[in-house]
Amino acid sequence: MNKKIWLSSPHMGGKEQVYVKEAFDTNWIAPLGPHVDGFENDLCNFIGVQAAAALSSGTAAIHLALILLGVKAGDEVICQSFTFSASANPIVYQGAIPVFVDSECDTWNMCPNHLRIAIKDRIAKGKMPKAIIPVHLYGMPANMKEIISIAVEFGIPIIEDAAEAIGSSINNKPCGSFGVLGVLSFNGNKIITTSGGGALISDNENHINQARFLATQARDAAPHYQHSHIGYNYRMSNVCAAIGRGQMEVLVDRISQRRSNYDYYVKHLGAIDGITFLAEPAGYFSNRWLTTILVDASKTNGITREDIRLALEKENIESRPLWKPMHLQPVFAGTTFYGDGTSERLFKNGLCLPSGSNLDKLDLDRVLNEITKALQ
Repeated sequence: MNKKIWLSSPHMGGKEQVYVKEAFDTNWIAPLGPHVDGFENDLCNFIGVQAAAALSSGTAAIHLALILLGVKAGDEVICQSFTFSASANPIVYQGAIPVFVDSECDTWNMCPNHLRIAIKDRIAKGKMPKAIIPVHLYGMPANMKEIISIAVEFGIPIIEDAAEAIGSSINNKPCGSFGVLGVLSFNGNKIITTSGGGALISDNENHINQARFLATQARDAAPHYQHSHIGYNYRMSNVCAAIGRGQMEVLVDRISQRRSNYDYYVKHLGAIDGITFLAEPAGYFSNRWLTTILVDASKTNGITREDIRLALEKENIESRPLWKPMHLQPVFAGTTFYGDGTSERLFKNGLCLPSGSNLDKLDLDRVLNEITKALQ
């Protein structure tokens, strides 16, 4: 069998082992330590925010963000429907209620028009939303100008889910720096990884200090273990942060490699009738974490994205449908949704192609060859 081509596998840069060895040599193996501090500083400098808390996952970061904004049981939080479940699950952790909003065609992210409709309708029903969670899917920034304008108009804070978008920007302003709180992920399939991990970032240092407190079991300042608040075991270990410091040193290269993959696919598939890509709006810069296509079966002689996915799978090549919208997920059955079916159409017709920064030309040629055969 041909070697496996993964959708997006970890890609080490070389310095990770140096930082990890330092952690071992100094016996900083337990949670926290100098590499955690260093990694947080690296993130602040790269994204241009005042403070960062390195955590065990991006999901933990969203959970803490909701707590910091006072989201409690029975509250409503507006969340992008077209996303991974980790964007929405922490809402339920708090006993709060997700209200899902559809995507727009230009970015595939939260639609400002439906956002406004949702907020007005929730207010009319006596439910002022406590937060808004837009997501920058696949590295493409959401329409933050319009989303922020609406959020300010109604006085609702934004938790910016930039889990897939470190290095992406709008008019040179980095994703993760638009919201009251920003969320990053360093899961194994992300553009850079700490094995598992995430971060909460903000210009509000008080928020981040409180997040650190809650993430270390909310231990009070006392010689004994004393707790006045419910805490969580959400902090990143010094070893994982050591990996992250090495990854930060190659992040710019990784973004360039991912964007090169996108350019390759567009060059060879972009002219095929029925295959379309998501272009960057003016002023937008996407890290192209994953290259995605839409397949219009009415123009490809009936060939669907599922036909292409199965053809790739048969040849040991991993691809994946776009996210199934949250309002269609069984676990969120019956939740409120505002939209026109855009995210449902994206899910039906969209496919994520192998996009790892460690793919070589032979890998890309092989993927292209199988897609071309499937279309024929």
